[in-house]
Amino acid sequence: MSMTTTARDTPSTLSGWLIHWRIDIQLLAALCSCTLLGLFVLYSASGQSDTLVINQAIRLGIGLVGMIVVAQIPPHWFRTAAPWIYVIGLVLLIATLVLGDAAMGARRWLDIGVVRFQPSEIIKLVVPLTVAAYFHERALPPRLPQVLVAALIIGVPVALVVKQPDLGTAILIIAGGGFALFFAGLRWRVIILLIVLAAAAAPLLWFNMHAYQQQRVLTFLNPASDPLGAGYHITQSKIAIGSGGLFGKGWLNGTQAHLNFLPEADTDFIFAVFSEENGLFGVLGLMAIYCFIVARGLFIAVKSQDTFQRLAAASLSMTFFFYAFVNMGMVAGLLPVVGVPLPLFSYGGTSMVMLLASFGILMSIHTHRKLLAT
Repeated sequence: MSMTTTARDTPSTLSGWLIHWRIDIQLLAALCSCTLLGLFVLYSASGQSDTLVINQAIRLGIGLVGMIVVAQIPPHWFRTAAPWIYVIGLVLLIATLVLGDAAMGARRWLDIGVVRFQPSEIIKLVVPLTVAAYFHERALPPRLPQVLVAALIIGVPVALVVKQPDLGTAILIIAGGGFALFFAGLRWRVIILLIVLAAAAAPLLWFNMHAYQQQRVLTFLNPASDPLGAGYHITQSKIAIGSGGLFGKGWLNGTQAHLNFLPEADTDFIFAVFSEENGLFGVLGLMAIYCFIVARGLFIAVKSQDTFQRLAAASLSMTFFFYAFVNMGMVAGLLPVVGVPLPLFSYGGTSMVMLLASFGILMSIHTHRKLLAT
């Protein structure tokens, strides 16, 4: 009997190797474009710091390797492992509250000797997967008891993260789990009920917020009330965005960041640096890349083969969109400042690695589907 080989067995081209390693070529191209652009912007935002760029490039390399490794794992493994990782994540969050490194009045980092990381970043990834796994073998749309269980899955880690305190990450966890719940077919009357309950609980939330969090909301509503104090940062950010004009001032030519007017220019406010140097057309180009990444993720969700894969792919894709939306809105003064980084741009380690791991899950869902279909 004659033996034949396929392109998957003996790849001879770059695209062949990528397919062999279960990498979605279109998604990889968009991610690489975004991260490479992010390194150039970080170099400018950090005051041309080689150290920060090299550190970010190393983390990016680790994240890309992790993405490739995750892409090799069959999707059913994530469905089985998600609840267990969720429990481990809760334990890590509790350990962070007790043993975590304290900085600026918050405990968000856990140092275990070998590595220092934020357990909340793991929870951001695993919550939508856990909600998707819960709905996998249940009839959809979900009934009220199932909605309450999903809300509990989301609410427990949110409460622990709020205690750190880290309101921005808590909002992202709610968004990730909420998208999974929404795509499960949540009825509109339940959505309206949740909105009404959230509005009714707003006063309670306000009086339980920290003073600096309340100040951020008040500054958002009226930044001109204290332009040299609480409203200074957002005012300077808006100046940077507006001064970019249509075409921007050019790479390394921004003044707001280089003259130290912008706060946290290499992390939360890096979008203002990008806007000043690249202008409106540059911002539209960046948005186009983000929209393509989200659209590709939703395409993978539509082509998925079961409930878990569909909910996981859709919720992870929309969570990525929510990251970018909140950061851009925050920096532009359209949303309160909540400390959410710009995905694939802002300087950071754990968030970058976990974000790329989520894209590895998307690739796993897509490429394993294609393998089963052949």
